[in-house]
Amino acid sequence: MSKGLTPSQTIGPFYVGTLVKAYRQDLAPPNVAGEHVEIVLSLHDADGMVVPDGVFEIWQANSHGRYNHPDDRRNLPLDPGFEGFGRASTWLDGSSQFSTIKPGRVPWPQGGLQAPHINVSIFARGLLNRVATRLYFEGDPANAEDPVLKMIEPARRSTLLAQRDANGTWRLPIHLGGPQETVFFDC
Repeated sequence: MSKGLTPSQTIGPFYVGTLVKAYRQDLAPPNVAGEHVEIVLSLHDADGMVVPDGVFEIWQANSHGRYNHPDDRRNLPLDPGFEGFGRASTWLDGSSQFSTIKPGRVPWPQGGLQAPHINVSIFARGLLNRVATRLYFEGDPANAEDPVLKMIEPARRSTLLAQRDANGTWRLPIHLGGPQETVFFDC
């Protein structure tokens, strides 16, 4: 009997429609303050093929730049009805849609403010653990001074910038590998 290492296991496979059909996709009821936006995330593997059985989780500050979390004790308004958290499985085309608000700027621990962004976690087949990235809004003037974007080589920053389409929806393709691989962060 061999005493070799036990092979690692990935999470999944996820079977379309059985793990999560969709939950918490509408984060911002009409009474929530701020610019209401539609976000579409799409998930792609290293070969550029869509991943129809992944899961996205998003976490963000409200329009005033405050997180709905006990550790955020700053004297900024909290919006009743806005938790800042969403989760959705990908559809057969590899995408998920969220209705939310554009977040406000939050402080950077070493000083200054971060550009408006949404934290994104991805769970998918082939991953041992979730991967984490961010969605920034292309054209936001605060992007130029964001401390996280400044740490990323300029040629890779575009993998974090959502583009606004003709209908006003913000779209961000997320690539798990390959030549268009999205920038991922340790967390």
